[in-house]
Amino acid sequence: MKKKKKSNEGIVSIGPRKLTRFEKAKVISARALQIAMGAPVLINIPESEDSPIEIALLELKEGILPISIRRSLPDGASQNIPLKYLLENELG
Repeated sequence: MKKKKKSNEGIVSIGPRKLTRFEKAKVISARALQIAMGAPVLINIPESEDSPIEIALLELKEGILPISIRRSLPDGASQNIPLKYLLENELG
């Protein structure tokens, strides 16, 4: 039995199929705040990194954050999209 690679085309029905710069800023700021407040870090960080923002950027680049993006339309329809589907195109 062959496994098919899931494409995010059927999953993202609202907005672009990638993370927008505004969503990226919101994810990084929210994660940096969590780290600054004592949340556990999800990656092994280099000793040179001590800024919560830099750590949040590294976690986003790794694509391991368990976060969903909510996109809404003016008619009230909305969709929760896992971050990993929006990062597929960026991470390769």
